[in-house]
Amino acid sequence: MSNQWPHDPDGEQGSEGMRKYGMAVLAKKLDEDEGFPLKASEFVEEHGDEPVRLNSKRVVSVADIFEHVTEGEFEDIVAFHKAVGNAMRAGGFWEFHPKAGESNVKHA
Repeated sequence: MSNQWPHDPDGEQGSEGMRKYGMAVLAKKLDEDEGFPLKASEFVEEHGDEPVRLNSKRVVSVADIFEHVTEGEFEDIVAFHKAVGNAMRAGGFWEFHPKAGESNVKHA
């Protein structure tokens, strides 16, 4: 892990007291009711240097992920999730790649 992060990726500010990964870390930075429409550049300006843990070993910055975001603005949280999900896949940041018919849902 880099010592250059503005806060610990696994600490309270990085993961709300529990280890969260990828999209969950990004989504917690949003205000679903008041934050939209949201410009990608403003999101990066505010959060770009912050860490996003992708798995138990890999941490990247918000800016690293947003280098692959092609949309300039998000109308709502669904548009944000779609654009960032596509960017994470395009940039090699997406950790789960299901095969046809496979799911990451775990049944009890």
